[in-house]
Amino acid sequence: MTRDTGAPTFEEYAGVIWPSLYRSAYLLAGNHADAEDVAQQTLLKVYRSWSQVVRSDSPDAYVRRMLTNTFLSARRPRKRRLELLTDTPPEHGAVRAPQGPEDRMMLWPHVRSLPPRQRAVIVLRYYEDLSEQEIADVLGCSRGNVKSTAHRALKALRAALGKEHDGGRES
Repeated sequence: MTRDTGAPTFEEYAGVIWPSLYRSAYLLAGNHADAEDVAQQTLLKVYRSWSQVVRSDSPDAYVRRMLTNTFLSARRPRKRRLELLTDTPPEHGAVRAPQGPEDRMMLWPHVRSLPPRQRAVIVLRYYEDLSEQEIADVLGCSRGNVKSTAHRALKALRAALGKEHDGGRES
């Protein structure tokens, strides 16, 4: 802690924030190498603007926004797609809805295939448990934009899972 303000030093803050920063970066990027890159790039930006971060009303929200913007601005060209290698080929036939944590893992490759902005909305909403307004604040857009992006992402996920739209609420 600094002596005069009681605020943590950058080093203290970085040590505390790293696990959640890396987790969010992994959920956005979809693999460990890119997650580390995005998280480290974010920490560099945090270091450069530490005085602004520490003075903000919510440093964690400020850093989360920096992380999301770093991820979105560093998008790779669409033609470069990573493939998820598995030991067994995918089964053909009926796909059931994910029930538990192990079943949700089957959804993850489909989340990774979403465009970066849609993936960011899904990660912030369903993995980070942010409200639509909080997501809008992180992404710097309107709540309506978050809702429409989530709708498109969920529609794509349903299609990828081979389900017909059931008319239920998306968020």
